[in-house]
Amino acid sequence: MEIENDRPYFFGDIGCWSERTEVHKAASLGHTSQLEHLIQSGASVNVVAVDSITPLHEACLRGQTQCVQLLLDAGAQVDARNVDGSTPLCDACSAGSLECVRLLLDHGAKTNPALTSRTASPLHEACMEGNSDCVKLLIAMGACLEAYDLYYGTPLHAACANEHKECAKELLNAGAKVNAARLHETPLHHAAKNMQVEMVEMLVEFGANIYARDQHNKRPVDYTKPGSPSATCLQFYETNPMNLQQLSRLALRANLGTRGLKVIGQLNVPKLIISYLCHQ
Repeated sequence: MEIENDRPYFFGDIGCWSERTEVHKAASLGHTSQLEHLIQSGASVNVVAVDSITPLHEACLRGQTQCVQLLLDAGAQVDARNVDGSTPLCDACSAGSLECVRLLLDHGAKTNPALTSRTASPLHEACMEGNSDCVKLLIAMGACLEAYDLYYGTPLHAACANEHKECAKELLNAGAKVNAARLHETPLHHAAKNMQVEMVEMLVEFGANIYARDQHNKRPVDYTKPGSPSATCLQFYETNPMNLQQLSRLALRANLGTRGLKVIGQLNVPKLIISYLCHQ
């Protein structure tokens, strides 16, 4: 059985290179008894396949919680990277396995692994697949809200591009920058393209710039279908001033920053007013 050592992990330095092994198969299929037998027989839990996928990656991709536990207890490298640079935590977030995510974090998995040109962060992965519970946990564990991926942009871009309103809401409530841009394209551009009127409304409520222009010099409204709810919504915001609720929320966020909600919670203000101002 391999015991985890204290030195940092470097790409490709764990175990031996191999085709997909019996340990990989057992971990992927959730065959805990077989996996336990293999481990007790001395099989390496850190053996890597030709694509650098470890058994822990396999278990996390399939949400096999018991196998993840067995592998971690046997010394599996918690932050091993596959050929694309993804860690097991990325895979668990993509799969939406909250229990696997908890296990990995409890064993020291990095919430913010260094990004490469070929991979996104765990928070990106959770947002792309709409796993809002994972998003909430990652944020609580200090995930970087503005982690930037060359292809997806920020996690908020990923949530809006993939039409996951709850994920976007968690990010915005945590203080994510609503007007973050990738090639001048904002999350609001994504919401408008996808005709997601509720998401459009939410983004604008949090201060999205309805006049922002992307690399094609287009505003969000330019991507909507004339007469559609999204187009009507954006046109309404263009022709009408913000109401008291919107102005109050924007003022609070601007003055208190990402700590705003925590500070507000310490004030002697009726909960009804807090709910009204912050639109929780």
